[in-house]
Amino acid sequence: MSFVVYNSYSKKKETFEPIEPGKVRMYNCGPTVYNRAHIGNFRSYLFADVLRRWLEYLGHEVRQVMNITDVGHLQDDADDGLDKIEEQARREKRDPWEISREFTELFFRDAEELSILPAHEYPRATDHVPEMLAIIEDLVQKGFAYEVDGEVYFDVTRFEGYGRLSGNRLEDLEAGARVEVREEKRHPADFALWKSDPHHMMKWESRFGPHGFPGWHIECSAMALKHLGEEIDIHTGGEDNVFPHHESEIAQSESHTGRRFARYWMHARFLQVDGGKMSKSLGNTYVLDDVKARGAEPRALRFALIRGHYRQPLNFTWEILDESAKALEGLDDLARRLRLAAQGRNAADDPSGGADALAEARAKFETAMNDDLNTAMAFSALFELRSAVLESRLGAETAAAALDFVRAANGVLAVIRVDEEELDADVERRIAAREEARAGKNWAEADRLRDELLAEGIVLEDSASGVIWRRK
Repeated sequence: MSFVVYNSYSKKKETFEPIEPGKVRMYNCGPTVYNRAHIGNFRSYLFADVLRRWLEYLGHEVRQVMNITDVGHLQDDADDGLDKIEEQARREKRDPWEISREFTELFFRDAEELSILPAHEYPRATDHVPEMLAIIEDLVQKGFAYEVDGEVYFDVTRFEGYGRLSGNRLEDLEAGARVEVREEKRHPADFALWKSDPHHMMKWESRFGPHGFPGWHIECSAMALKHLGEEIDIHTGGEDNVFPHHESEIAQSESHTGRRFARYWMHARFLQVDGGKMSKSLGNTYVLDDVKARGAEPRALRFALIRGHYRQPLNFTWEILDESAKALEGLDDLARRLRLAAQGRNAADDPSGGADALAEARAKFETAMNDDLNTAMAFSALFELRSAVLESRLGAETAAAALDFVRAANGVLAVIRVDEEELDADVERRIAAREEARAGKNWAEADRLRDELLAEGIVLEDSASGVIWRRK
């Protein structure tokens, strides 16, 4: 079965075919580093991570680029207001470069804890100003952009396809609707490529003046074109990026190169919290540290954020996080049982016993992921495999193959403890002591050691082939 994705540009599912067979160039809109990335932000980044992992599962060589926006992202879509990073810097009375460095490092730390694979490049906007100015100059020369008092705007009426991604029509983008009127604009929807403000803390000199800084949209075009080339396979982001950010990226990139910018556009839906919108005023803009403070592992949050289809609404609550942790205990248990059976412990007499259940689980998992990353169905395949293992023992040969499958599936999902965890020497000593107590029929001592270990999160199960332990 081919990999099918929903293309936000065509508004339909399409079979994925990279420009160059076997190689995928993917650009992901990354964080604006003025504050800590919250769990809603990470839904989008985790979606991109699962997408990359699945492409690699299918055998593609993926080159992934995720930008770091460290200048130019204004407070609204109307080329108005303060730069988000400068606003934070003024609020904290700190240097904006220091602010961006701090939150960039926090983003990397959180991403690592959530098992997000590092992108091959993390270009920063401030390192690509010359590339932005070169594109802007070209757009001006070609008549797609115009200069007004040191600022440069893209003329959306010159790009025939403007609005196709978002479904907006120029005639509907009236003044006072999605964008505000600025007198210097020829059309209300024209967007800034280059801004000018003598009071701006982060600024660059150019032929347009001494106090310039880039608009938000031009940054991604410059970084994508430099690091991935004039045509890329996949561009991702959150649904809030569709308009005006991605719409503007398409217009300026294709006007500059004369070629299609991205073949497939994929967008993740917003994350809801407690059934509603996440907002600072409600106090529910949670970050990874909030999750860890409640005693949850980062992988439980990863599970909670990828358990549903990326194009469907997803709700987060603390109860759902607890349920996610319990679900992972079940998947960890699946891996543990497969390890033991592969070693011949609790295995069926027939080495190939249970092969049909494994084949069914593998087929369901791959079919689900090939259907536009249907992670909910993919997880279902793993849980069904666990049910099959609990209902009837697998043969050692099948268990080994099943363990290989679970390990490969986890290479995509990255939430299961597949490999055996080493126990602390003291824990191993007490497990052995309990076995000795049971052998000597000292049931009180055996129960005491069992309860003591249980209080520390170690669950012991007695089987015909010996004691089996797992984490609670």
